[in-house]
Amino acid sequence: MTDQPVAALTARPLPASLPEARAAIDEVDTALAALLEYRAGLTEQVQQLKPVGGRAGRDPDREAEIVAGMARQAPRLGRERLRRIMTAVIEESLDLAERGAATTR
Repeated sequence: MTDQPVAALTARPLPASLPEARAAIDEVDTALAALLEYRAGLTEQVQQLKPVGGRAGRDPDREAEIVAGMARQAPRLGRERLRRIMTAVIEESLDLAERGAATTR
């Protein structure tokens, strides 16, 4: 997967008016929702492929790498804020994957 759609959104100049800024936020939120949905599906797939899935199979080193990479891409957010965001994303994705696994048993 490339970052072309993300690049298209982020390459634009910042809007000059409140309605334009809100419309731009709506576009970003739509893209973010689609990315989170896709990521949740990937998490479910990873859980099926790992020998130990769920929270027991969490990899703190991998999670730290994810946050570090994101901090390089989004320095304004900072590592700690991104860690909190990604912890929530990871935990919710794992919860969803576990619920999906429980319903297919």
